[in-house]
Amino acid sequence: MRPLAGMPAEASVVLEGRVSIEAALAAGVREVHEILAVAPGDRRLSFLRRAAAEQGVPIHRVTPDELRPLVNGTTHGGVVALAGERTYLSVEQLLGQASAMPLLIMLDGIEDPYNLGQAIRAIYAAGVDGLVVRERSWERAAGIVARASAGASEVMPTAAATDVVEAAAACRKAGLTVACAATRSDAVFLNDANLAQPMLLLIGGERRGVTRSFTESADLLLRIPYGRRGAHALGVATSAALLAFEALRQRRAAGIGAENGP
Repeated sequence: MRPLAGMPAEASVVLEGRVSIEAALAAGVREVHEILAVAPGDRRLSFLRRAAAEQGVPIHRVTPDELRPLVNGTTHGGVVALAGERTYLSVEQLLGQASAMPLLIMLDGIEDPYNLGQAIRAIYAAGVDGLVVRERSWERAAGIVARASAGASEVMPTAAATDVVEAAAACRKAGLTVACAATRSDAVFLNDANLAQPMLLLIGGERRGVTRSFTESADLLLRIPYGRRGAHALGVATSAALLAFEALRQRRAAGIGAENGP
């Protein structure tokens, strides 16, 4: 049993649950220093044990009381990992590894890590090529985001940008249409817009939304058609899912691209 005297100095992130830890080990975008488990021999952890052994990551047995100070809630399944900070791509690197018809999504101004995680889970499932976030915008809550996204935040190709306008300019220079989710009446309904083209799509948080400067500079404004007047705006995760899967539908209808992996 490993006595806990606090996290190692190099470990700044606690990843909770088997799925998040397996995703981190598979992605290789952050160093996993050690894994703490109440029942290391549990058959449900067999894949995790193999992946950890291949990368030389030790697994230590701990008691539930020792684990409790490190976790949020009780849904961790008795296993956590102590990990370092994530390494991010630049926007240019992300563009370089994207498909010939790239779809990138930039999430900005999202304050709730659970909402951010759910949004990433949706766009990852929709096959979006990559994600752009503000530099260090959610690293402190990386464990929560990873859990809410079912590990998608770890494996999703992600670039960090210091300025959303500069990121958009880099994408436009690379030939991408810069689109923005909006609620304005002059925005195009997403099902009437052409999403089967190289595109960067910015989605803002529920409270702050998208900055006016970005909205004014966007090539295309998109809005979601509602079935009722006066309905409150959808949450960011739902909006991201609708936008990303409509793009996927259009691209498949046009015979563009294959499923992204893993």
